[in-house]
Formats: sequence, C-alpha cells, structure tokens
Amino acid sequence: MALRLPLGFRAGAVRAGIKPSGKPDLALLASGLPALWALATTQNRAAAPSVQRGRRLYEGQAPLRAVVVNAGNANCATGQRGVLDDERMAQTAALRLGVSLEEVLTASTGVIGVPLPVEKIEAALPQIELTPFADAFAEAILTTDLAVKTAEAQVGAARIVGVAKGSGMIHPNMATMLAFLVTDAALPQEALRAGFRRVVDRTFNQVTVDGDTSTNDLALLMANGAAGPVEEGAFFEALEGVARSLARQIARDGEGATKLMTVRVLGAATEEEARQAARTVAASPLWKSALYGNDPNWGRILAALGNSRAHFDPLRVRIVLQGIPLYDGGALPFDRGAASQAMRAEEVEVLVDLRQGGAQGEAWGCDLTEGYVRINALYTT
Repeated sequence: MALRLPLGFRAGAVRAGIKPSGKPDLALLASGLPALWALATTQNRAAAPSVQRGRRLYEGQAPLRAVVVNAGNANCATGQRGVLDDERMAQTAALRLGVSLEEVLTASTGVIGVPLPVEKIEAALPQIELTPFADAFAEAILTTDLAVKTAEAQVGAARIVGVAKGSGMIHPNMATMLAFLVTDAALPQEALRAGFRRVVDRTFNQVTVDGDTSTNDLALLMANGAAGPVEEGAFFEALEGVARSLARQIARDGEGATKLMTVRVLGAATEEEARQAARTVAASPLWKSALYGNDPNWGRILAALGNSRAHFDPLRVRIVLQGIPLYDGGALPFDRGAASQAMRAEEVEVLVDLRQGGAQGEAWGCDLTEGYVRINALYTT
C-alpha cells in the first residue's frame, strides 16, 4: 500500500544515472506551504558540502520548502567543486519548484571522494513527477540498504510520516543516516527544534551498525502546519515513536546483518549514562560477533559496560539475555545450550540493570558477520 504524505507535502524520484545499477537515485520532497524545520547533522569533521550548507541555512531561522537528495555519490572531499555542485543541485530544485534557493535543503549519500555528476542532476530533476506519496522518494535514497524504511503516526488531525536510509557507516554521533520526517501539525519553531533534539538523542543517536560515523548524515523534520495545532506532548511522543521505528529498521538492515539487537539499560544514574551504556554494548565488535555465533558470552557485555563510562558497581549489575538471567553480581548457573538456541531469533534483547538509580535507555544494533566484511571490502571495486 502506498504511503500517503501529510497534507501539503509531495514527493517523487527519477533515474539520473548516478547509481551504477541504474536504479532511481535522485529524489525531491516538497511542501506547498513554508515549513518550520528542525535539523540534526553528523559530528564528523569531514562533513560534506550538503551538511555544511544545511547548517548555515539552519542558523537563519527561515522556513523551508523542499529537500533534494541524491544517492550513489556523497559529494564529499571533492573540494571547492563539491561546494559549487551542491549549490547547483539546490538551485535546480529551487527553479523546478519556483521557490528561493534558501528554501531548499540538499542531501547526498554514497561514495566519498568522487565528483558529483551535477549535469545529470540538472537534466533529470525537472523530470521528477511529484505526488502525495512517499514511496518513490523512499526507494531512491537507498544505497546498500536491502529494504525501504518508513513509519507513520496520527496525532489528532495531524499526521507524521518518516522516511530513512541507512545500512552501513552507522554509529551514534548524530545523525547516523539520512532521515526525513514531515508533518502537517502546527508547532512553534522553538518547541519544534528543542523537542526534535530530544527525540534524536533517544532514537537516531542510539543506532550503531559498525562504529563508523558518516560524513553526510542528517535528520530533518519539516512541519507545514496545514492540519492546525496539536498538543505538544502527544506530538513529540508520536514523533519519537516514528523515529524509534526508523532507527530499529536501520539496525535490522545493517550491512550483512542476520538479526536485530536491542539493548535496554535500567537503573542508571542518569538517562545519558543509560543511553551511553546501551550504545557501548550494541557497538562492541566482540559482543556483535558473539551474537552472530549465538554465543551467550555475558563477559563481553560486562566488559563493554565497563568501557561505557557509566557509573556502576560490577558486584551489583544484573544481565539478562533473551529473558535468561546470566549474571547478577557474579556468574549465574544457566543452560548454555538453551541460551544459545534462544539467540537464534530475528531480534535478540539484552537487558542490563546497573542498580545505580532510576534512569533507563535503549540502543539498537545488529550482529557482525562475514557479509559486512564482503560488502565493505568490495565497496568501490
């Protein structure tokens, strides 16, 4: 079933010839009304021109009308040419929509260090047919992804729709992927930006596939107000649900992954420490490898917790895997064969209680397999 966008939004995509596969690779998402917006970008110091331009626009507080995305080429580490090419892509979209250059955001994803074939973008972008549906856009932004990633929610008369891509080069350092969330709810700009930051910290920043932070990642929220005001608490609860769903889909689609890992940390001194502890476990190559091999090696979980900088006493920590208690201040007797069998599931949950306070947090990751090595060993060859 096609995924309908909120009121006032349209999207579409086209084959521009950027991806060697010939699949759709140029996408456009637009709002008929000026939209307030919130943005989170990668912390990688080698950020691409699209990220740097987005940051400059964000400081201006002006409304947004569209985002244009190309896949198959990151347009990163391409010097001054890359900066100019990114501007040309934005200008082409602005002309297509009849809006100002400053109302168009850009995003790129793909191989680093290769000049962007901007002439192909200029030729193809005017051919994009915009519709009230997100499906074509969601497909065109993919790179090594195996699955399209979408989620939606209803808040009163308003809707929230989210689309994301991400499979590799993913680690919580915001934004860890490309994510585009749109809503027809009306909210104040200050509340929108502050609330989105909290949502990002609890969801997209809690995803890790391989410990690498991309140069191009961003998460964008656009709100055009077409459906009128909504209760802010309900809105951000729904928004977090949409972002959480997208984050889990990204982790499940990790390059070479065979299973989704959810790490829940309870009893932390602060929420930040809970989230940090959960992220560190989800990112541990040793535990991710054990997960792939269905090895209930709780020592790797405990070691990762100790590397997280969260405060805890190892003699009070409790670790539960797939509902099976493995450690409680010391090793517990358990059926290793049964625990291993329980790990042969599409989703594996690690539950940790630090017994330090009342804060909790979650993170999502995946197992580490030979498939990940194969994909990245041959990425540009």
